[in-house]
This record gives sequence, C-alpha cells and structure tokens, in this order.
Amino acid sequence: MIALLVRDLRLAIRAGGGFGLGLAFFLLVAVLVPLGVGPEGGLLAKIAPGILWVGALLACLLSLDRIFALDFEDGSLDLLATAPIPLEGVVAIKALAHWLVTGLPLTLAAPLLGVLLNLPLTGHGWLVLSLFLGTPALSVIGAFGAALTVGLKRGGLLLSLLVLPLYVPTLIFGAEVVKRGAAGLSVEAPLLLMSAITLGSAAALPFAAAAALRINLR
Repeated sequence: MIALLVRDLRLAIRAGGGFGLGLAFFLLVAVLVPLGVGPEGGLLAKIAPGILWVGALLACLLSLDRIFALDFEDGSLDLLATAPIPLEGVVAIKALAHWLVTGLPLTLAAPLLGVLLNLPLTGHGWLVLSLFLGTPALSVIGAFGAALTVGLKRGGLLLSLLVLPLYVPTLIFGAEVVKRGAAGLSVEAPLLLMSAITLGSAAALPFAAAAALRINLR
C-alpha cells in the first residue's frame, strides 16, 4: 500500500498534476477576483470565503481525470485489479495521493491567499481547518467520478459534469464555516455537517468506485 502511494505521488507530480498546477490556479483566482470586483476591502472580505473555496474546488478538479487515466492507458489498472490489494484499497490510496498533491498544498497556501482577499485574521484558522476537513471529500468524490469515466474519450468534461453537483454541499458548508468563523459566530453546525460528508464519502465511495472500475475493465 505504501509503495503504491509513493508511486502515485511520483506519477502525479511528473504528469504535471501536482503541487504547481493546483497552486498556480488557486493563486490566479485570488489575484484576478480583486481585479474584477475592485479593491474595496469590505466587499472582498465578504466574498473571500466563497471565492477561496471555489478556487480550491476548481483547483482540485483540474487533475481528477489523471487519477486512473495513466494506469488505464499503460495497462497497470488491469494488474492492480488482479493484485492481492483489494480494488477498494487501490481507490482509497489513489484518492489519498490526489489529496496530498492538491488538497494539502492548497490548504497550507490558503492563509496567504486569504490576505490577498482581505479575509479577516479571525477567519484564517477556520479557513485552514475547513479546507483540511473538506478537501479529502473532494478527492474521494473525484476518484469516484474518475472511475465512472475511465477509458472514455474526452471524459474530462463528463467527469466535471458528474462531480460538480456532488461538490456543492462541501462547498456550501466549507464556505459557511469560514464566513461564520470570521464573524465570530458559532461554526459547530456547518463544521459537523462537512465532516460528516467527508467521513461518509471516505467510507462509501471507494466501494462504489471499485465497482465502477470492475465494470469498465470487463
């Protein structure tokens, strides 16, 4: 399992879907939004939670089609399907690798980008916490979508259409955590709901993704 994780991390970085691509997109969002809406501090502070979460969501979406595509193209996915490791475990490891090269770097860089969007200092900790708890769900849901579309020509667009509606609850609750935390309000309800989504996704979707892979590999 560890060897598979290390291999996927190396493949993700070499294929151009690692740290640089997601962080560059996240930075572009944080820089372009003030240019588009104006430099008014109050307005930026109001929309910062939603903008940062949308940027993180789209940055994670960029590399979803690579989760299984490279292994499918070179035949490694067929070998993994017959390996002693359960296919559900393979899906979980690939989702973890995706989070390590996308979600985790975005989480660590988020406070700096929050400064660009004039996010109040009281919201920075909640921003990091919400992304840390919410981005794993984005990777697991994305792995499920990638399993459904693996092997399809131009499957990236279909993958986006499948995954984006499933991302909406995490986006809503994640942005709400940051918004309430920045305002000094209670964040317990949205934080618990977002955590429940992440735990539920991690528990159920690897099995659904593995079933989809078995169907596509027949």
